[in-house]
Amino acid sequence: MAGVSSYVIRGGVEGKARLGVISEALEVSTAALLDRAGLRRGMRCLDLGCGGGDVTLAMARVVGPTGAVVGIDMDAVKVELAQQDANTEGIRNVEFRRGEATELDARDAYDLVYARLLLTHVPARTMVLDRMIDAVKPGGAVVVEDLDHSAAFAYPSCPALDRWIPLYNAVSARRGGDPEIGPKLVGMLRRAGLADVELAAVQPAFVSGPAKRIHQITVENVRDAILREDMATDEELEELAAELEAFSADRETIVGFVRIYQVWGRRPR
Repeated sequence: MAGVSSYVIRGGVEGKARLGVISEALEVSTAALLDRAGLRRGMRCLDLGCGGGDVTLAMARVVGPTGAVVGIDMDAVKVELAQQDANTEGIRNVEFRRGEATELDARDAYDLVYARLLLTHVPARTMVLDRMIDAVKPGGAVVVEDLDHSAAFAYPSCPALDRWIPLYNAVSARRGGDPEIGPKLVGMLRRAGLADVELAAVQPAFVSGPAKRIHQITVENVRDAILREDMATDEELEELAAELEAFSADRETIVGFVRIYQVWGRRPR
């Protein structure tokens, strides 16, 4: 992902584990999105800001041995771990590279270019989107999944989540991110020149399992950025995480993810 200094969420092993929880929660909806966008056997694809490589590997399975997928991420640890996962599974048609999204320099190289939860973190998001479009072949698909963090919800009302949402939004915005980018994506893709832009939205909710804990997991992974920005004390973050943990541990509660906007379009021929 672009801009190491702007990225608010912890990387490395812990960051990959968090992304694994997200990937599991979104696995079915992301697969359906890529199918609708035209992912097929034999394609050459790019996963920009690939994180732990979960979607990259899923794409590689679909395109098969006659296709190829490249995953690029700024986090060297995640890239190495993703390559280890590929090696363990014996997936040979995938390549992971360390790189900044803002430095993507490819032209007419891919049939499909994909990014999930990337543009929300990138101050130069319009430039990154332009580079994604440059990288896809005429007629190829550009596919983006990103969030509206303010749409996260719980039932019954959770005061800790009500405090967490604006806190995350504030630290993200201070680092140049846009935590509410999701609804803006259709307009962004159209203004960037893509044709046949389409939209879907998904928002998983959970009564149990690892994904029900996503908000307290994220609190821990954003802790360093919040402390550096002096937006909360360590004690306040400990209390916040404990309240979220107690809420998610209650079998009677529901925890909703952020809303995910799925937007895709084609580069004109």
